[in-house]
Amino acid sequence: MKINHVDIDETYAEGFFLYASRILITADSLNLAKIAAQNVTGYATSTIHCDCEAGIDMEYGSDATPDSRPGVSVIFCVQGKKKMDELLLNRIGQCVLTSATTACFDWFPTDIVSEKTFEVKTGFKLKFFGDGFEQKESMIWNKTNIPMWKIPMMDGYFLVQETIKVTKIAAGGNFMVFGKDIKKTISACQEAVLKMNKVKGVVLPFPGGYVRSPSKIGSKYSFLSASTNEKLSPILRETVPDTKSPPNATVGFEFVINGFSIDRIESAMKVGIQELCSHDTVLKITAGNYGGKLGKIKFELKKILS
Repeated sequence: MKINHVDIDETYAEGFFLYASRILITADSLNLAKIAAQNVTGYATSTIHCDCEAGIDMEYGSDATPDSRPGVSVIFCVQGKKKMDELLLNRIGQCVLTSATTACFDWFPTDIVSEKTFEVKTGFKLKFFGDGFEQKESMIWNKTNIPMWKIPMMDGYFLVQETIKVTKIAAGGNFMVFGKDIKKTISACQEAVLKMNKVKGVVLPFPGGYVRSPSKIGSKYSFLSASTNEKLSPILRETVPDTKSPPNATVGFEFVINGFSIDRIESAMKVGIQELCSHDTVLKITAGNYGGKLGKIKFELKKILS
């Protein structure tokens, strides 16, 4: 299969399930909200060794938020439903509560609320930092009553919603791109990320939205659960007999996408791949699968791009 000059492997990305929540951070300025969002999503690229996979979702103007201030939505993804409670308490408590002028709201997508959706009492637990000076408050947003807690700070109050919703989501959507020139390929990847980030409800957890270190399950070293995927490394092309790197490639990157639905992930994959195929430096696009060892979801490239 080809798009323009780019070879597309007729393969699939092997996805799996994680649990996710989405919050909205507002502040007196978009810059202050972004500072909090960048900090709360730090060290959250892969559940291989991080406590979660997380990233910035969307930016909002003051006309689209509960407290009429600019904001940034953030998505957190974890393995195991019991982990989200502690994760949100730690990250919001250390990185959002501490940031100037911020407030924090549950920003869960309404279209995927189901009987499997549950809540964690993040705001209720954070209120105890107020040491008795905290106050309960209700806020009306979209004709809905939102229970909030006000915790005294040095710049006013930190407002945080009492509970935050969590549900099981799709994760592990991925594809790899190979290129001829590293600078041009990085530029192409950056353009692809801009297009993919416009899809609401997805997150690209790796730095800048793509990763230089694709991994595989297991290792020759027994103490490692994951290791470098040598088949995808152009510099090992001559020493790996079943390489996936095309002959003229000098560089490759992987995109990993988590989202609140399979459709959202596939939409992000589609616009990202289409953008990459418009760049002359790009040679080939493929995807990673592991024979069902990683998960049961199949993101088929041909179907997504048809």
